[in-house]
Amino acid sequence: MRIYCITQAAYHARMHTSTTTTTKTARQVPPLLMLMTLATGFVMAMIDVTAVNTALSDISASLAVPLTGLVWVVDGYTLTFAALLMAGGALADRFGPKTVYQGGLGVFILGSVLCALAPSGNALIAARLLQGLGAALFMPSSLSLLTHAYEDQATRARMLGTWSAIVGCSSAAGPLVGGLLVHEFGWRSVFWVNVPIGLLGIVLTQVLAPATPRHARDLSMLSHLLGVVALAALSFVLIEGPVLGWTSAGVLAAGFAAVATAWLLVWRERSGAHPLLPKALFETPAFAAANGVGFLINFAVFGQLFLLSLFIQQGGADALQTGLKLIPMMAAFAVGNLTSGRITARVGTRPPMLYGLLVGLVMALAMLLGLRPDTPYWLLVTAAVLMNVAIGIAIPGMTATVMLVAGKAHANSAAAALNANRQIGALVGVAMMGSVLHLTPEWALRMPLAFGLIAAAYVGALCLVYRYVRLAKPV
Repeated sequence: MRIYCITQAAYHARMHTSTTTTTKTARQVPPLLMLMTLATGFVMAMIDVTAVNTALSDISASLAVPLTGLVWVVDGYTLTFAALLMAGGALADRFGPKTVYQGGLGVFILGSVLCALAPSGNALIAARLLQGLGAALFMPSSLSLLTHAYEDQATRARMLGTWSAIVGCSSAAGPLVGGLLVHEFGWRSVFWVNVPIGLLGIVLTQVLAPATPRHARDLSMLSHLLGVVALAALSFVLIEGPVLGWTSAGVLAAGFAAVATAWLLVWRERSGAHPLLPKALFETPAFAAANGVGFLINFAVFGQLFLLSLFIQQGGADALQTGLKLIPMMAAFAVGNLTSGRITARVGTRPPMLYGLLVGLVMALAMLLGLRPDTPYWLLVTAAVLMNVAIGIAIPGMTATVMLVAGKAHANSAAAALNANRQIGALVGVAMMGSVLHLTPEWALRMPLAFGLIAAAYVGALCLVYRYVRLAKPV
């Protein structure tokens, strides 16, 4: 017993020393340099996502990939990313976010190499699944490291806003980077560019990022498996339904599997001894609402990106022209993110979310009523920029709400849950836009239907913020 107590005392002393060292190291590193280091993975992932959208036509022509296959190229990445994010959070708790962050970058680099070498559409989709696995590992770890790096709440809010702006800038640069690479070197270069960025991120993290305490945690592998099956079945229904028929045996079976596994997952989360999310978070209205907002925002944002990429390319634009035309629309998010950081630090998280979503809804309705195939580009880009600036203001408020409610004790789990919900929203949004494109060949009908779905998503997000997000407090 005495040996046990001495061991425990030594363990707690070591953990105290580790925490003190962590704080000291984080303070010695310039805040913006630390921020850039921890944003590297997300920057790489966002450039990849937006650049791939500009390369869709070239991928289709090179590998003979149909529209359904293009949806899988985009959503295959999102599928494993969303389904395994919670596992990434659990692994970050068990092995430390720094180790998992670097490991995730390594997996993403491997997936990118396989994408660049893919000989067929199916091989490309499989490699995109591996990329999603890597992103699922480094995403929650990056937010967790960011939360530990800044002690002051106001500073953390500003850094989250700046972090979102960096991600927004990378998203804005993605179409241009993708367009230039595809135009000059072919679509495979879109994936090769991830290799040096990922390697730089691994090196900077090793040198600059402090090690954070580990926490013993059950991985709940059955729950993770249920989540993977549920999302895979849902993806199959949404993507293949318009092609195979909504009443076909395969689609009906996948629909049943999606509902059954989702129900089992919810039941296991509520009654299990080791849920994926701590029950304190699971039962907090503001946390659940902010996650719902994340789902709906990504549904609208990534559905819009997929739709407008194909809309611009069907008019005869090549990859470079498409990238150039998408730049102002994507840059608008960065402008909104930068503005939001200061607003959130002063007035809290609710006002930026509420008014940002309201303006986004108004502009989505304007595009629903006024956007047609012959609409001038300047009018399209004006409406999209105004909408995306407003949504860019809302996003950091949403992230700050989740991380504030979670606190340091649940930072890994909260970051994983938020990003999982956001990626599920992106997956469903792209799949639904694919369904709209299959429904009718006429863009005069496609655009109102698509922006009707986007407007509905913003209505739902606005209701969640108005009803449930007040003054967020740590649980």
